[in-house]
Amino acid sequence: MSNFSKEKKVDAFVRLGDFLLNPDEEFISTIQHAKNKNGWFTDIEVNKAIKANGQMLNLADLTTWLSEYPSPKKELQKVGLILAGNIPLVGFHDIVSVLISGHIALIKCSSQDDILIKAVLNQLIKIEPEFEKQIQFVNRLENFDAVIATGSNNSSRYFEYYFSKVPHIIRKNRNSVALLTGKETSEELAALGKDIFDYYGLGCRNVSKFFVPEGYIFNHFFESIQHFEDMINHHKFQNNYDYNKSILLVNKVHHFDNGFLLVTKSERLSSPLSVVHYEEYQKIEDAVEKIKQQEQEIQVVLSQENIPVPHISFGESQTPKLWDYADGVDTMRFLSALS
Repeated sequence: MSNFSKEKKVDAFVRLGDFLLNPDEEFISTIQHAKNKNGWFTDIEVNKAIKANGQMLNLADLTTWLSEYPSPKKELQKVGLILAGNIPLVGFHDIVSVLISGHIALIKCSSQDDILIKAVLNQLIKIEPEFEKQIQFVNRLENFDAVIATGSNNSSRYFEYYFSKVPHIIRKNRNSVALLTGKETSEELAALGKDIFDYYGLGCRNVSKFFVPEGYIFNHFFESIQHFEDMINHHKFQNNYDYNKSILLVNKVHHFDNGFLLVTKSERLSSPLSVVHYEEYQKIEDAVEKIKQQEQEIQVVLSQENIPVPHISFGESQTPKLWDYADGVDTMRFLSALS
């Protein structure tokens, strides 16, 4: 492994990124297999994830990202990775981080997303065979030195107990929020639609809640996202929409409905699929303060305003940079400290 330099690894990942942006027929056929196994993994959504990861692996960003961290230590550690499977390739960033930091990745895929992950890593090994020494797929984690595990709030309690004796990163449920002022343009609101509907709203970077000014009228928002109406043609999404609509109607809960998205008032961050919660504010400072109070439960904040909390613009939630770490935990710093 001593001859396997950081430069060679970066070059391999750049070439992988180029491949993901222009995959061959064999790789494209794997998309069909993934779709057959997971009904949420439609051609459009899988291609979206493949393209996003391909764009992420560019030379400029890889160089910038890695410039902050020391060179890999000679002593390799076995890092167990428990991957989620809610959206395509959701655990890929953790794998890249482990491999490029020089450690061995013990990968436990989600049963919902094992085909795409394996196909991408097989392509990486074709590009740079040295990586094969660092990649192991496992059904059960054993003989590990550290762990990065992603799961629900319930599973995280088990993870915290089971992995307590080794260095670990445990990720729980998080949600993303958007702060609106009523001044947003149609184009900005259309971009916000991507943050809501990409991957059918199944990711932690999908917006599940709005903070809106008191008396906000949703007509302009609904008009701006009308082009997402095909979402309702996906049977799983429609089932969720129909179920959640019936719950709101039976319980006589006031809500807004455009035929494929339900918007209802609630202080909760997390919302059911096909539903977005909203909470009104009198002053924008009040909304900012509420966001700060809940920062441990929020993955991404989106706003077009210059607010005093870390945030991104509408439309950018599902295209994170390499340094946009899940839960704000610096994975590479964690991996660099392993000895």
